Amino acid sequence: MRPYRRLMSDQTRFAGHGVLVTGAARGIGAAVARRLAAEGGRILVTDRDLPEAERTAAALRREGLAAEAFACDVADRAAVEAAVARAVDAFGSLDVLVNCAAHCSPDAPLFEDGSDEAWARDLDVTLTGAYRCCRAALPHLAASGRGAIVSIGSVNGLQDFGNHAYSAAKAGLGSLTRTLAGQAAARGVRVNLVAPGTVRTSAWEGRADDVAAVRGLYPLGRVGEPEDIAAAVAFLASGDAAWVTGTTLVVDGGLTAVHTGFHEALRHPRG
Repeated sequence: MRPYRRLMSDQTRFAGHGVLVTGAARGIGAAVARRLAAEGGRILVTDRDLPEAERTAAALRREGLAAEAFACDVADRAAVEAAVARAVDAFGSLDVLVNCAAHCSPDAPLFEDGSDEAWARDLDVTLTGAYRCCRAALPHLAASGRGAIVSIGSVNGLQDFGNHAYSAAKAGLGSLTRTLAGQAAARGVRVNLVAPGTVRTSAWEGRADDVAAVRGLYPLGRVGEPEDIAAAVAFLASGDAAWVTGTTLVVDGGLTAVHTGFHEALRHPRG
């Protein structure tokens, strides 16, 4: 994991908080776990890949941070409920839930050739998985008196960047964020979503040319790092966002705000 460019050593916004992060073995989830742990949170690092989750939690403990690993497949209701129960038992409360787990199937060359199985898998993990986690965690988040849910969406849920099922699931997460925020507010729980653009994770390993190709589309001149997303999650999960709920925070280097290709076409018109 890359070191943070800026993080005050005395920043303890999550001191005493019990935190459950799904999909936390690597990538954005691991960066979120590290960021919240660095700010005093006690983190349950959950993932389908338990050995990798254990390595991530062990790395945090070597830094003097509070973390333990737990196997959790968000497509399995019993596994989700067991993870929530473990967090409450280990930490005494559950104050923050971060839904990072997702699944993205490649599109078939033709839309009509897509399979029901790929569609169902993406929605079951990415959208219904988050629903399962919110449902299991909500009573405990309400009991904590400072509960917060942050889900990881995507710019794919806002515009067309391919991947039909994944994009539909991420768009659904935005809707779930708004509807749940309306219900959960009366119970003192805030619900928000972060929508990243391209982030340098293992999904892009071995694709340096693709990363270089899309980098020019970002007005800020680079793709994102997992720590960029972790910083946004930390804000929305913290008391600094005490009057923020039901929102989607787009963290995409300006990709969806500025049509870089349009401006480039005007600067270099075809002869």
